[in-house]
Amino acid sequence: MSLCNDPRWRSLDQGERAAIALATASLPCLLLIDERAGRSVARSLGLSVTGTLGVLDEGARRKLISLPDVIERLKRTSFRNPKLIVNRMLEEDARRP
Repeated sequence: MSLCNDPRWRSLDQGERAAIALATASLPCLLLIDERAGRSVARSLGLSVTGTLGVLDEGARRKLISLPDVIERLKRTSFRNPKLIVNRMLEEDARRP
């Protein structure tokens, strides 16, 4: 089944469709996409996916950012942050040497 005929494809917004189409054409190492439906479609196509929180967590692991500071700034935006995931990330970050 082609992507265009997949009913899940039609439920995605134009930006998600474009990102997934480009990723399937160029096979990147990692696709950054936050919307649950878009991540589901991308994973079903065999793409590796992360979201904004995954990028921030990796930045904190590499000591490139202060995760608590960035999370506080993120909370002041329209980003819908899942509290359980954010709290777990902050707890793990606090335990890192």
